[in-house]
Amino acid sequence: MAELRPMRVGEILDAGLAVYRRHFGLLLQVGLVALWLPVAANVYVQVGGGQLAHPVLYIFANVLQYFGSLVLTASAVRIISDSYLGRAPQLGDAVTFAMSKVWPLFVVGFGYGLIVGLSAAVVGVVAAVFVPVLAKGGGVVAVLFGAALGAAALWFVVFVACGYGLTTQVVVLEDLGSSFDAFGRSWTLTRGFKLKVFAVAVVAFIIFWIPVAVAGAIGGALTASAPVLSRVFEVAASVLPIVMTPLLACVFTLMYYDLRVRREAFDLEVLGRQLGIG
Repeated sequence: MAELRPMRVGEILDAGLAVYRRHFGLLLQVGLVALWLPVAANVYVQVGGGQLAHPVLYIFANVLQYFGSLVLTASAVRIISDSYLGRAPQLGDAVTFAMSKVWPLFVVGFGYGLIVGLSAAVVGVVAAVFVPVLAKGGGVVAVLFGAALGAAALWFVVFVACGYGLTTQVVVLEDLGSSFDAFGRSWTLTRGFKLKVFAVAVVAFIIFWIPVAVAGAIGGALTASAPVLSRVFEVAASVLPIVMTPLLACVFTLMYYDLRVRREAFDLEVLGRQLGIG
């Protein structure tokens, strides 16, 4: 049975990778259950002429993939939690548990995207108003002020995104009066630790996207010279989310554990009660 304790950024990433490796086979099974259909549809779209040739199927596949990703993420959170509780994670238990969380996760995910999108829109409006003014002023002072304004605006969006970055874990692991309570709960947990959440998120997303980006880039580069091989890499880029999505769940779940331990003396007994175990 693993121990719940406060962890530094590097420890969270190391522990997340260790859990991911330990349960890779089971996580892959969940990924196949949750994402095989949308991934197969996306592969068919790519092989069959692209998005313009199959626009309806492309949209349907991406919507289905989004919901499948919710199931995969919630299942991964349950598998990680079972592991920490010293229980042998089971595919059926994880998927059944995840299915019960799909709608709350969709609602919260939509709200999260809306909030972060509105924050970015506010930044865009501010930039549209002040950038032309600064451009007219010219000079070193104007450039420095513009750079400072841009950095502050970017940090505002990052600050909001990190503040609500644990809403998924809150929805999956806590009993809430309303799904939207996850926003206030996540903000409370991340208060004073948003820079830490940002650091963990940056490294985790780099690890997630590098294989996908490399496969996609190679596929694009080989389109003219080796079209068959290009398709192989494009298919690989479509399939990789099945393998990589659980890694993000592992890292962010351990981030959630870390903040609850720091703030609330969170322990395995509490975790077990939240999941209805023990």
